[in-house]
Amino acid sequence: MIEITVADYHDPSHQQAILHLLDAYARDPMGGGHPLSADTRQRLIPALIAQPGALSVLAFDGDTPVGLVNCFQALSTFQAKPLLNIHDVIVAAKYRGQGISSMLLEKVEEIARQRGCCKITLEVLEGNRIAKNAYRKLGFCGYELDPELGQALFWEKKLRY
Repeated sequence: MIEITVADYHDPSHQQAILHLLDAYARDPMGGGHPLSADTRQRLIPALIAQPGALSVLAFDGDTPVGLVNCFQALSTFQAKPLLNIHDVIVAAKYRGQGISSMLLEKVEEIARQRGCCKITLEVLEGNRIAKNAYRKLGFCGYELDPELGQALFWEKKLRY
């Protein structure tokens, strides 16, 4: 039976679950195809602890971590209310197709409502049809203010040090 729980960043089993699942995701082509660096693995949990509004939701099959959603609370300036941005959605390959992502995202929505959030946002790769279909079933859609101007695009600028 799958159990959904909010991660406790101070719980060593939750720390290991987050690192294990995020590394598996990073190794997947949808996550970039490269493992997390040792430096990232060392800094991630302390960074999550230090980040106000960070939230991780875990799925376990017994003691086995099988799913993870990492979120960060932000502010919608147009609504002057909090929003919750989903940054990572991970389901272990062996457990895909069993509705685990839906269970995780339903828990995220429950928490967002408790926090008074006006919306939940996420990014998805254009070619990730499976994820896009799952998100649509849960009510997510492309973001636009005016249909004539089209949907918002997610861009980035990497900073090099």
